[in-house]
Amino acid sequence: MVNISRFIPASGFLLLIFTFLQPMDLFGWGFYAHKKINRMAVFALPKPLFYFYKSHIKVITDRAVQADKRRYAIELEAPCHYIDLDKYNHIPIDSIPRDWNSAVEKFGVDSLYEHGIVPWKIQMVYWQLRKAFIENDHALIIKFSADLGHYVGDAHVPLHCTSNYNGQQTDQYGIHALWESRLPELFGKNYDCLVDELEFIDDVKSYSWEIVHESSGAVDSVLAIEKIVTNALPDDQKYIYESRGQAVVRTYSRRFSDSYHQALSGMVERRFNQSVSSVASLWYSAWVDAGQPELTISPLSLEEEAISDSLRFKSNKIIPGHTD
Repeated sequence: MVNISRFIPASGFLLLIFTFLQPMDLFGWGFYAHKKINRMAVFALPKPLFYFYKSHIKVITDRAVQADKRRYAIELEAPCHYIDLDKYNHIPIDSIPRDWNSAVEKFGVDSLYEHGIVPWKIQMVYWQLRKAFIENDHALIIKFSADLGHYVGDAHVPLHCTSNYNGQQTDQYGIHALWESRLPELFGKNYDCLVDELEFIDDVKSYSWEIVHESSGAVDSVLAIEKIVTNALPDDQKYIYESRGQAVVRTYSRRFSDSYHQALSGMVERRFNQSVSSVASLWYSAWVDAGQPELTISPLSLEEEAISDSLRFKSNKIIPGHTD
């Protein structure tokens, strides 16, 4: 059974005045960062793909957060954003099938959803995007590009790869939004977000797992460094109260956030920039894999907009897909 409490959106708590709350709590990267990742990925694309994506950059940026919004309406959406790799400690991680159908055969669908499926979700959306390119369906190219950017971004967050996703097992409650929302919101404007060279991904299955392995490898540091910074500051300097809409919320102070950000030695910026690179590389790879179709450069028509909007809240339940 999916732990529903893990995915209650922050807005559900906004009526609680002077209650501990983190902005966009438990959402991957936070809305600000997800939008910036998708936006910056557009500028990493080569011509002529860049021209097509640039002509739709606003919708690709805005819809970077649609996958999180679907959590309100779709029961099985939440597990698509994470994977608790520590739940597989009883077996070698390398023995987890990279292919979705093989994983279902080995563990069963319910077990996979219980522990999260983000690497497989990345694969599935990639093949949906590839198909959209083959069919030259601009509305679906935009939709799946935005969604793929979201899931790839989530996979780069270390706390999306552990059952201790919010420090609840180590008395560090709130660290999830601290790492992926508070720090990017405060310091993200200084991230360079530059991608030197795109990578053609010829093995998306392995690539999606490489991302979560790298993220998982940073979990211990994320937690341990927060403990060190916490112990180095007086208790009354860790939190402040800020106005958020009509509520006053308790959040991490600028001093604590700055100390933690520096102590992480650029980890957040590296994972952020790697997200940008990975998103752009996968968009590019899906286009190349589809035969590099010529894409006309024009705004989505009203009909295409309506189709794309109608797709936003359709079920994203995983079904057997491309298995090459």
